[in-house]
Amino acid sequence: MDLKKFEESIIKLFKKEFLDAFEDEHGFTNKTNNSISRVGYSTNLSLETIDIAIKNKIDLMITHHDAWDFIYGLRDDCIKKLKEHSISHFWIHSPLDFIEFGTCTSLMKVLEIDTIKQYSRFTNGETPGIGEFNETVDFPILVDRMRTKLNEPVRAWKNNNKGVKKVGVLTGAGHSTNHIKFALEAGCDTYITGEATLYTIQYAQFVGINLLVGSHTFTEIYGVESLAKRIQEFNNDIEIMELREEHVEIKSLSFKCKGNYT
Repeated sequence: MDLKKFEESIIKLFKKEFLDAFEDEHGFTNKTNNSISRVGYSTNLSLETIDIAIKNKIDLMITHHDAWDFIYGLRDDCIKKLKEHSISHFWIHSPLDFIEFGTCTSLMKVLEIDTIKQYSRFTNGETPGIGEFNETVDFPILVDRMRTKLNEPVRAWKNNNKGVKKVGVLTGAGHSTNHIKFALEAGCDTYITGEATLYTIQYAQFVGINLLVGSHTFTEIYGVESLAKRIQEFNNDIEIMELREEHVEIKSLSFKCKGNYT
């Protein structure tokens, strides 16, 4: 695969009109290699993920996030290291959040949610995806499932006495009370996201919706994996591998579920 074929694959998957609607939310940070044999994917572009790419002789990195501008100086250092080691880098943020195979639906599939009623969308702001189990699931079972799949101490608040049936999901920074309100009004008894503030927790408790909070990085990695696998389907001469990140966001948390666990 070369970079032209890679770009053609991105357009096939997302469609040009959809990409144009989020023109500042995707692109190349660095273009070096035109010939691509090994593709590495991760949620974040960081010096650490670049080091993993170097170690594994990656030609092209695909990430959900570019290096954040407000982590001052990081982007410049990442670009310098990418250039030094001849690694191309492509990132795709909002388009991957709001596509049918993206971050939200990929996490729902990993959590074995049976029916995806709608995937996350952007219409005057982002809205959660909605999924439903065929049969009611006990909340502790869903908590343990999410902890096992993400391999991290997911935080959990049981705020009602129902079994879990309908779930709202917004990966990453889906911590706004507006997001929870949308899920509640769609009939959800449980809300899942990758970040939480005091207001997230208080509002979920106030309205009686269960809350599950993983990390920003690992609630979104399955969407990046889904994208990488689709690119490989178009270009079966490439290898893909995850550039495995550390669980730095909630590394020190215990596995104890908060609230009434029964």
